[in-house]
Amino acid sequence: MSEQHTPRSLIVTFYGAYGRAAPGPVPVAELVRLLAPVGVDAPVGALVGVPAQARGLLVPARTASGAAGYALSPEARQLLEDGDRRIYGPAGSREGTGWVLAVFSVPEAERHKRHVLRSRLAGLGFGTAAPGVWIAPAHLYEETRHTLERLQLAPYVDLFRGEHLGFAATAEAVGRWWDLASLAKQHEAFLDRHGPVLRSWEARGETAPPPEEAYRDYLLALDSWRRLPYATRACPPGCCRRTGRARGRPRCSPGSTGCCGRRARASCLPGSHADGASTMQ
Repeated sequence: MSEQHTPRSLIVTFYGAYGRAAPGPVPVAELVRLLAPVGVDAPVGALVGVPAQARGLLVPARTASGAAGYALSPEARQLLEDGDRRIYGPAGSREGTGWVLAVFSVPEAERHKRHVLRSRLAGLGFGTAAPGVWIAPAHLYEETRHTLERLQLAPYVDLFRGEHLGFAATAEAVGRWWDLASLAKQHEAFLDRHGPVLRSWEARGETAPPPEEAYRDYLLALDSWRRLPYATRACPPGCCRRTGRARGRPRCSPGSTGCCGRRARASCLPGSHADGASTMQ
C-alpha cells in the first residue's frame, strides 16, 4: 500500500522546510505552484485558511506587492524551532540527564482537556510510567513547556525532574514505558518506502536532474520522516537497541546529507533553506 500524504500535512512540511525562510508571507499563487509537484491540487485557501488559522499557526497577510498570502504566527515559529532540534539535531546529542515527569489533574467540568493533554504528551514522545504519570528524557523539558503554554494547558500540569533508581534496570523499564516494537515498525516502513528513492538518486551520480524532481522527493521524504524523531528521539541512548536496522537516523532521512536533499534545498524559494518541520499538523 502506498503512503498517503495529506494536503494539510504537506503544507505544514513546506512551511517548516521552505516557507518560513521567505522574505515575508508566501503568496497564495506561489503556494499553489510549489505544492503541485507533491500532488496538492485542492484550493490552497480552503486547506490552509480554516484549519491552520483556527489553531493559530498561519495568519493571512499581504506581501510587499499587495498579493494575498499566509505567514507563520510567532507560536508556529516556536513550534518549528523546537522541531528543528529533533529532526536535524545530531542523533546522539542529549542535553541534560535524567527524566522529566508530567502529572496532570483536570477538573471534571473540563474533562475534554484530558484527551488533549494525553495526545499532546504522547505526540511529544512521552511514555507512560504509571496511570497518570508521563515520562520523557529531561532534555525535552523546554519543548514540553513551550507546547503546554501554547495550548494553554500549563495550569493543569506539574513537571518534575528526577532519576530512575530502580528497581528494574532502566533499559528494561523503558521497554514498559514505550512500545519499542511499534517504533521499530515505523522506522522499517520509512526505510522500505524511501530507501529505493535514495538508491535511485545515488545511481545518478552528479548528473543534474530537474530541480522540481529533487524538491518533490525531498519534501515527500521529510513529510514522512518528521514525526519519527518525536517518538524515537525521546528514547534515551542505549535503551532502544531492539529497533534493529531502524535504530538511529536512517541514511535516507531528510536530516542526512543525501543527494536529493542537497539539490532540493536550492530548488525552491530564493534564499530559502530546509531548516525543519515539526509535528504541527
